[in-house]
Amino acid sequence: MEFASLQDLCLLLISSAIRRCICSERLCRLSVLLQRSPASDPPLVRISISDTGLGSCIEEFQNLKCPVEGILAETWNGIVYVRTTNICDKEISCYQLNLKENVTTRKPILLPSNIKHGVKFSGTEVCLSVSESIDVLLEEFNCFFQKILVLKVPNIAMEVMADGQDVPGSRNDAVFLEKFSPSSSFAASTLDHLKFGLESYVLRHGSSLACDSCFPNRDNLRSGGGMVCEDKHKTTKLVVEAAVVTTEISNPTNNCFRAGCSNTKVLCFKDFAPCSISEALLKALTGIDWKRYGLALECAIDQRSHALLKWEHMPLSFHIHIVVHCYDKHVFEAMPLLQKTRFDKKLIRKAVKLALDDFKNKHAGVLLSADTLKVMVRSQHVLVGIKSSFLNLLPFFIFRSVSLPLILPNQLLA
Repeated sequence: MEFASLQDLCLLLISSAIRRCICSERLCRLSVLLQRSPASDPPLVRISISDTGLGSCIEEFQNLKCPVEGILAETWNGIVYVRTTNICDKEISCYQLNLKENVTTRKPILLPSNIKHGVKFSGTEVCLSVSESIDVLLEEFNCFFQKILVLKVPNIAMEVMADGQDVPGSRNDAVFLEKFSPSSSFAASTLDHLKFGLESYVLRHGSSLACDSCFPNRDNLRSGGGMVCEDKHKTTKLVVEAAVVTTEISNPTNNCFRAGCSNTKVLCFKDFAPCSISEALLKALTGIDWKRYGLALECAIDQRSHALLKWEHMPLSFHIHIVVHCYDKHVFEAMPLLQKTRFDKKLIRKAVKLALDDFKNKHAGVLLSADTLKVMVRSQHVLVGIKSSFLNLLPFFIFRSVSLPLILPNQLLA
């Protein structure tokens, strides 16, 4: 698998760490540590990505392919160090790989291992050193983890730490810290976590803090979800999950809200990591009959980090938020290798439609189809006509009731 930038490589490594934590089915920690090395020439930043999930195998990194030319080749020598162990292992295995070498001839260098002295734990740490600004890296990692929170993975605590400088006594500052959520449940499905995570993302406008002025509580949030699966191999199947959340703000001119804009931002995840927008996703979104849900799609635009849906005649106070997640689910216990999950246009479209249908069933009257709206308008016109006719005839009935003689019961029997 080839990556074109340092950001792509880090996304792959973090995505793999998240999958190892999920497969472990226990509480885990995912940590990213950035350490400055001013003594080196040129100054380098050491990136450490570690997790306490299942131990990894070296094949997980063997197929990674680094470009030999470009900015990444100039800022990084291609060397990664891997330390990994499983609970049953008696030692920590250590490797060195040069990702600039040819994949077919590349051989990992086995480094001296570390004895565990009977302590039972598992995990993996991947380290590399790059010539890059630590502030730029912090901004990218912070933005990445803010999006990761949408997935709301229940068993992983995440943190990003930055080391000020390479001197004794320097302190690590927590740039990002997400603890275990007491409300998270292992029994809940990944789709339930996705819906809850999107709601939380909407409440804080995609930043780190919730906006109390726009959303004092979750009462004005409505959500729906859908999931489809397709068997790929004997051990894996492709899963596509989608969640929809709507909000209605009485005061859309609030400074912290997207005033004057009713567009929909569609977030996309692949293998538990944010990803760029694919052509399959855009075609899936434009292929949905939005009129069934009372919406008129004007166009869908690729914004790289997300897709942007523009609507016709959408009230500025009403907003729709959508997230799509595609990943390979391991049916049997297997080592989660880094692989390229494909986007399936039909499955994405079906998952989003299921989410919209689920939304309509839970929140009747919010997303009404164009035909339903026409029927309601016609019915309203009919009721208005009946009411108008009744009011016109009301004086006649009053006059007749006054002018008619009183008929007694014995007269009716005569």
